[in-house]
Amino acid sequence: MKQLLAAAATAFALYSAAHAQDAETPLSPGQIVDAAKAEEWTAIAPSDLLVMDLARDAAGSERRVVIQLMPAPFSQGWIGNIRKLAAAHWWDGASIYRVQDNYVAQWGDADGDDPANAKPLPDALVAAPESEYATTAMSIAQAASADDSADIAAMGADLADERDRLGEIAIGVTRTAAAPQGWHERDPYASWVEFHEGWPLAGGPEEEAGSPMWPVHCYGMVGVARDMSPNTGSGAELYAVIGHAPRHLDRNIALVGRVISGIEHLSSLPRGPAPLGVYNDPAQRVPIISVRLASDLAEAGRPHFEYLSSKSESFARYVAARADRRDPFFIKPAGGVDICNIPVPIRPVAAK
Repeated sequence: MKQLLAAAATAFALYSAAHAQDAETPLSPGQIVDAAKAEEWTAIAPSDLLVMDLARDAAGSERRVVIQLMPAPFSQGWIGNIRKLAAAHWWDGASIYRVQDNYVAQWGDADGDDPANAKPLPDALVAAPESEYATTAMSIAQAASADDSADIAAMGADLADERDRLGEIAIGVTRTAAAPQGWHERDPYASWVEFHEGWPLAGGPEEEAGSPMWPVHCYGMVGVARDMSPNTGSGAELYAVIGHAPRHLDRNIALVGRVISGIEHLSSLPRGPAPLGVYNDPAQRVPIISVRLASDLAEAGRPHFEYLSSKSESFARYVAARADRRDPFFIKPAGGVDICNIPVPIRPVAAK
């Protein structure tokens, strides 16, 4: 009995020492974001913002949806088409014609399946292949290097050390014996998940050709509607996820961006009564006034946003906090996190 009590006392002392830091109230994810340094935020280029203005609602209020387009090397065939469609003002006068509960809101040409009434598409749209639903780790690294003006080779060791340090912070309590890299390898749909330049990605086993990686269908992500394979869609018909993340669509449809402002103008719409949430009455459709790249708008009407860099220490601490909620409301921390439950912090900013 004395030995048992002595062991319990030792264990309690070790536990108390290890958790002495818990005396202070842990910060919530939101508090970590609020405290992030100015230099940890990255501006989103106006040329990467797609601005969709809808008809005013019943109360006369304006409705604007802002979509951030994905960077290279992801889905560039479709994104190139989207830029051409916006430049041609193709969506002006189109509509949101499908809203399916716990799934998607879709917009484009409601008569697109009727050859007699379909709106003609601009010339020079490309037909992107199914192989571009995913890319490779090497392609991502090459695209990142091309966009970085720093001497990556000279900074390689320092960057690797800092990446590893922040990686340890982000993994936090999600590490297990079976998953030493924590939440990165506890995903039910892929062998690996991570963030790159603020985007949620999934990846296949390294032994697969080229180490494939692909964007994932989280809430607010925007994809390209298509017909049956081998059709891949042009980018004229788009949808936004307004429900639980439909990860089964990953690598089956092209993802091209995410809604970063105005998702409420899509998620709050009445659900369509017809199959798949289609509005069978044209009067139910929500008219689209215009869709433009922000860079093509006058400065006075141009939105500006920035995201919390996924390379920053604040982001690493934010991820750890999402997985290990110890702020006052929580009783039992989850000890794990779904990548789609780590929404990348994005905020509007004034023009500089």
